[in-house]
Amino acid sequence: MPRGKMSAAIMDKPLSIAVQQVDIPVPKEDEALVKVYCIGVCGSDVHYYEHGKIGRYVVKEPIVLGHELAGEVVEVGKNVTNVAVGDRVAVEPGVACGHCDYCRSGRYNLCPDVVFLATPPVNGAWQEYIAMPSDYLFKLPDTMSFEEGALLEPLSVGFHALQRGHAKPFDRLLITGLGPIGLLAGQAAKLFGITEIYGTDVVPFRRELALEMGFTAALDPANENVGERLAELTGGTGITLVVESSGNARAMADTIRLVRRGGRIVFVGLPAEGAVPMDMGQLIDGEIDAYGVFRYANTYPAAIQALRGSGADIGKIITHRFPLSDIREAVETARTQKDTSIKVMIYPNSP
Repeated sequence: MPRGKMSAAIMDKPLSIAVQQVDIPVPKEDEALVKVYCIGVCGSDVHYYEHGKIGRYVVKEPIVLGHELAGEVVEVGKNVTNVAVGDRVAVEPGVACGHCDYCRSGRYNLCPDVVFLATPPVNGAWQEYIAMPSDYLFKLPDTMSFEEGALLEPLSVGFHALQRGHAKPFDRLLITGLGPIGLLAGQAAKLFGITEIYGTDVVPFRRELALEMGFTAALDPANENVGERLAELTGGTGITLVVESSGNARAMADTIRLVRRGGRIVFVGLPAEGAVPMDMGQLIDGEIDAYGVFRYANTYPAAIQALRGSGADIGKIITHRFPLSDIREAVETARTQKDTSIKVMIYPNSP
């Protein structure tokens, strides 16, 4: 059982982060201590690093960021039975209360008292070890790498979006915004049996990567008439399901125009503006269903099972890798190199 000090990346104010020594946590009776092998840099981490807040969540005191992680169980509390020392696990970062109406109905992502890693004032996991309730640890198959385990968190957002949109194998899917969530939503779509997957993004590198990852086509909304191109590509039959992951206000408004009548839209990306104008007449007249997505619920076991033998290569989105000691360079890469970086991965316990 590890005791003593460990390295942790601590942000004390915007644009200021450094590795410091802190105490290794001691797991409680229902917790396990996880040795963190890899952990991703999420857009929310970058936003906290750059601005010190997201909406009502404000960094008021030094904080450890990071919530996309996988590692190895090195110690368990006396009441833990679902994992054991030596198990390779993915960590679901949101701990719900388990008692409210949302939790009891299975929609625990909407729990008002959820404790989510790296959401102020809760510390995250850019550190060597973390103690978590064992119910939020999921064993990885031998065929799944720690990197893939860490990517289960952003994959879960896309997986949940497709569940919300009632995805079917015969859907013709459009994903707007080809960042980590959009690209992984494309991989999740394959797990749902969807074979016709289109994407849009203004960044050439992201469109090229989407094609490498099996998208049917990747369009440039800045220089192409996306509606006309989709009509041409689908033989006039149109898009049945849209997953909007860019958060761009114009892209969000355009979804109503790009989906066919009777289709479905799932909104994942958060706009900078509080309100986005929509053509409600077209939405109503076209009997279009619209869904919102907030994180995910009950996705980890399903995603792990679906990934087994699927051939989906979610690791392709990892473009940069850094040891924890280079945390500032890692976050700055994610912040300033958005044209060439997709997912930056950090390794607290790798050589």
